[in-house]
Amino acid sequence: MLLTLCFGASFAASAQKTPPATVVTAFKQKFQNVQKIEWGKEKNGEWEAEFKQGGGEMSANFSAEGKWLETETEIKVADLPASVQSALKGKKVKEASKILRADGSTVYEAEVKHKDLLFDANGKMVSEGKG
Repeated sequence: MLLTLCFGASFAASAQKTPPATVVTAFKQKFQNVQKIEWGKEKNGEWEAEFKQGGGEMSANFSAEGKWLETETEIKVADLPASVQSALKGKKVKEASKILRADGSTVYEAEVKHKDLLFDANGKMVSEGKG
């Protein structure tokens, strides 16, 4: 019985790493020629693919139905828009990224003191969350 319980628990954990076929198909349509993909399921039910493309670290989020939600591309802190750099003046930024959303908007993320700060292109902070 214990063996069955352990097997069931490990199966449930591994199931969280395998997205539905609709998500995989949507990913392949949006991102061609990506070989190594690491999948994970977010707490909100979205599926996130982490991968490299064009030499850069990227991630893309999809709904469980396979709808593309956003793509995050790691960038150098120096590549943040001047307005965002101004808003971050005096803060130590560990990592930065550019996020393209399904609605066509772009936001910029800066990790500062284990928090993810999101800014619009004008340097206005739009949200803050744990990193």
